[in-house]
Amino acid sequence: MRANHHQFVAFAYVVREGSFSAAAIRLGVTQSAVTQHVAKLEKQVGSKLLLRGREGISLTRTGQEFYDLADRMVTLDSEINERLEGFEAMARGHIKVIANAPLPALKAISVFRKTYPDVEIDFALYAWTTATRLLRERRADVGLITDPPKADDWERVPVQTTHYVAYLLPSSPLASRDLLYFKDLEQETIILPENGSLTERIVREAQDKYGIQFQRTIKMTTFPLMCEAVFQGAGIAIFLGNSGLISHGLVEVPVSELSETHEIAVVAPKDRARLRLVKAFIDIASSSDFR
Repeated sequence: MRANHHQFVAFAYVVREGSFSAAAIRLGVTQSAVTQHVAKLEKQVGSKLLLRGREGISLTRTGQEFYDLADRMVTLDSEINERLEGFEAMARGHIKVIANAPLPALKAISVFRKTYPDVEIDFALYAWTTATRLLRERRADVGLITDPPKADDWERVPVQTTHYVAYLLPSSPLASRDLLYFKDLEQETIILPENGSLTERIVREAQDKYGIQFQRTIKMTTFPLMCEAVFQGAGIAIFLGNSGLISHGLVEVPVSELSETHEIAVVAPKDRARLRLVKAFIDIASSSDFR
C-alpha cells in the first residue's frame, strides 16, 4: 500500500502546528485521525519520522526529508485552492510569521491585520539562529530577519536598514554621549540576547577584533525583557536601534565598534511567497509607507 495524500497532509500539519492536537484543529478532524495517518505514513516509510517528547515533537533526519516534500505538497494544494476560490481565499486563512526583532514585524502585522481582519496570525520572536533555521526548515510562512543568509529557494525583500546601539537609562552618566566605545562599557554590566542571536555573535566578534572584553554580562531571551532589565537598573543593553516601543524612555546611543549597517528583510520560501496571503504580507512589510 502506498502512502496517500491525507497522510502527507496530516504529517505536514503536525510539524507546522507543533502537535497532533493543533494539527487536528487546523485540519478540522479528530486527533485520532491525524495520529493514524502519521502512523501509517511511518509504517510505509519504514522509519520513525517524529519523536515525541516532553517539549513536543521533533523530526528525525528521515522526517525532515519527508517534511520538506510534504510541506511543498501542502503549499501547492493551498496555491491551487487560492486559484479556485479567487480572492475570497484572502478573506480568511492563517499565516505564521516569525522574526528576530519585534518592531518591524509587529508594525507589518498591525497593518496586515487591518487589511485582513479575519486572517489568523501566529507570531513568534526567536533568536536569529533559530529564526533562520525555522525558515530553512519551512516551519513558518514568512519572517522578518536581520541580515538573512542568501538562499536560492528564498524570496528576500529588503525592508529597512538599522544599526546597533546601547540602551541606557536617562540618568546614566553615559546617556548624554553622542557615541560610545567599548572601553566606555568595559566596566559596565552589559545585557545581551541569548546565545544564537545575531547580536550576541556580532558583539563577540567585535570584542575579539578590538581586544576588549566586557567584565560582566547578562543574557536575556527577548528584547522586551532586556529593556525591562535596563529600566530596573540591571545594566546597559546592546541591541538593534529602534527595535520596539517598550524602549521608549530609554536613551539609544550608537556604539563605535558596532557602526556597521544591517539590513532587515522579509523572507519566505519561494513557493510560499506565491501564496496570496504571504505575498500580501510581503508587499505590506516592504511598502514605502511601511518603511
